[in-house]
Amino acid sequence: MASSHNTPPVPSPPDEDFGLVDALAQLSFLVQNGLAEIAGQHDLSITQTRLLGILRDREPTMNQLGRHLGLDKSSITGLVDRAQRRALVTRTVSAVDRRSYQVSITDTGRQLVEQVAAQFAAQIERCVEPLPEADRKQLSQLATRIVTADAQVRGIDLHHPPL
Repeated sequence: MASSHNTPPVPSPPDEDFGLVDALAQLSFLVQNGLAEIAGQHDLSITQTRLLGILRDREPTMNQLGRHLGLDKSSITGLVDRAQRRALVTRTVSAVDRRSYQVSITDTGRQLVEQVAAQFAAQIERCVEPLPEADRKQLSQLATRIVTADAQVRGIDLHHPPL
């Protein structure tokens, strides 16, 4: 007979509610841990992965990148320097303001971020698999509203494809 400490944990009943703060915190940990694991498999940090994700759809200035990522100028410079050494991004003088630089993803960076994005999408799909389609759609809509409201407060343009 197996001892009780070898028994798998009993899942919570489907109607159990952890409360908004705890549920969102636990969901955030689940998502961030998954992203960190996938990023690590590609020798990337979460912040480097976010950088490449932003650059898939736009060519922001260094200042705009800082705003997107919530990083100061020196942190952005170091982040872009490291990505540039790996040939994942390029930095060019802005045509609009010669004092600033625009950052672009390279073909190598694009291939890498597409691999990471595909793995991450599959992982998220596995996480939400127990939910009925209507709940998945509602979760997507609510998350979009939260992200959009935050972007407006921070002055970030989300009219481009999502980050």
